[in-house]
Amino acid sequence: MTNQNLYNQILNAKKTGEKKFVVLIDPDKVRLGKINKVLEIAVESGVDYFFIGGSLVVNDMLDYVLKSMKEMCNIPMILFPGNSFQLSYKADGLLFLSLISGRNADLLIGKHVITAPFLKVSPLEIIPTGYMLIDGGIMTSVQYMSNTNPIPSNKDDIALCTAMAGEMLGLKQIYMDAGSGAKNPIPESMINTVSGGINIPLIVGGGIATPEKAAANARAGADVIVVGNAIEKDPQLIKEISIAVHEQSVSSKKEALQ
Repeated sequence: MTNQNLYNQILNAKKTGEKKFVVLIDPDKVRLGKINKVLEIAVESGVDYFFIGGSLVVNDMLDYVLKSMKEMCNIPMILFPGNSFQLSYKADGLLFLSLISGRNADLLIGKHVITAPFLKVSPLEIIPTGYMLIDGGIMTSVQYMSNTNPIPSNKDDIALCTAMAGEMLGLKQIYMDAGSGAKNPIPESMINTVSGGINIPLIVGGGIATPEKAAANARAGADVIVVGNAIEKDPQLIKEISIAVHEQSVSSKKEALQ
């Protein structure tokens, strides 16, 4: 396995108050023909990383998308797998997701056992990540496919305790997700509560459709903001959201110095 360059970047950014912006690409939706435009805007806008994945991605499409993206840009590509088949050596890293908000043993450890031999010899940087599904107001693909109940969006204490448990288990970052196309994004109060109770990076995604919401999440304590569904509908949002997120880096650094 490779060294921890990607994770160290995220961890060091957290320590210095620098916010990161991620564009989520679902290979199953690339057929819409917008990928070239998305990549062009992402490069111009200073997007930090791509997360690549979805609930129903097939491997040949995944490899094709990764190869095409790597030919067009140098932004690091991190796999965000929806199942154990969504693996490819063509990416730079992989979020080794444990669904700690649910009680599905397969997604806590079962699938990981199957993929471990593959990942052990792969060039991918493996980043152990506690994945927490938060109720976004509708049944999302990840909720249906995982067969788990999300944490209610008004239960900040449950989210906090779950995140703390993930950190104590040795997971290196926490990813709170309302799911693709969520009706309601994760409340800032929950982000603030969870962020204040852990020392590892906090990733937040799902239902973020405006620069204002992205900025509010970053101010509330999210270290990494992930946007996918809104960008699929309007790639021009990439620039606006990137500016909004990265501007919070400046605010965080000023607060740290005061």
